[in-house]
Amino acid sequence: MKLLVTGGCGFIGTNFVRRMLGKHPDWSIVNLDKLTYAGNRLNLLDLEETNDRYHFIQGDIGDRTLLMDILSDAAFDAVVNFAAESHVDRSINDPSPFVTTNVQGAQNLLECARRRKVGRFVHISTDEVYGTLGDEGKFTETTPLAPNSPYSASKAGADLMCRAYFETYGFPVLITRCSNNYGPYQFPEKLIPLMYMNAMADKPLPVYGDGGNVRDWIYVDDHCLGVELTLLKGRDGVAYNFGGDAEKTNIELVRTLLSILGKPESLITFVEDRPGHDQRYAMDFSRAEEELGFVPTVDFASGLKKTLAWYAANGTWLEQVQSGEYRTFMESWYEERA
Repeated sequence: MKLLVTGGCGFIGTNFVRRMLGKHPDWSIVNLDKLTYAGNRLNLLDLEETNDRYHFIQGDIGDRTLLMDILSDAAFDAVVNFAAESHVDRSINDPSPFVTTNVQGAQNLLECARRRKVGRFVHISTDEVYGTLGDEGKFTETTPLAPNSPYSASKAGADLMCRAYFETYGFPVLITRCSNNYGPYQFPEKLIPLMYMNAMADKPLPVYGDGGNVRDWIYVDDHCLGVELTLLKGRDGVAYNFGGDAEKTNIELVRTLLSILGKPESLITFVEDRPGHDQRYAMDFSRAEEELGFVPTVDFASGLKKTLAWYAANGTWLEQVQSGEYRTFMESWYEERA
């Protein structure tokens, strides 16, 4: 199978590329990534140097000429779209890049893939398109979309465009929606790596509101498994939910993290809540379980320990992605090989 993976240098995309190439020796992947601040080419640099089934292209899913050229070079069996602006706080500060990439970029990718007759299109979405839950219940795939942030609204817009391409053109689109991911290679603006870095530096750990917001956590490898199963077994035009069956309040997670690291809870600092902060997410993934055979394999306690151990062993990576040193490194690496 030959895949075009977009946004493959981001957190989830990186883990997906590594998992697929490691698991499927007959698969090849072309990775198209714009390399925004959260896209790190270093994540997969070893594959560029050692694996002839992996090829990297720097580019934007909004560039129609580039996409048409890439998709015409060879027949792709599928497109898997991870490319997105993904941080809620940044979307509150400036929604425009989220609309440009997440809606317009996704539509452009859909159109180019349709014109080039790509066999399957898997779009990676989020539980946030459903809005917020009360104390009970879970999101199902039939839950109405009710996004509450510019980020989630942009992802919902892309989901609806995917639906339209299936209903209008019969284009074989599938959508995956997952709960909060955690694991290796996550950019340190997100909760777990941010709290890890601050704790290790004995800096305050900022927690929104009273820390009572609830999230369902899924280890990134389990999410990648869900995407893989969707790609191989999913029904065209259908959305699939994926979760880790691990609901935690934010304050519970932070306290657990501090306990693992042997750091005091006095580092916790409560800050003004984020505007439009969803109270609770929880995913019903019974459709994926019944139709795809999906079952999460990593429990939260062991997954969190694995994640923190990875960050502890990869301090240089954390420093590089924060300081921008990796961009300087990549420029010199590319010049040497150009």
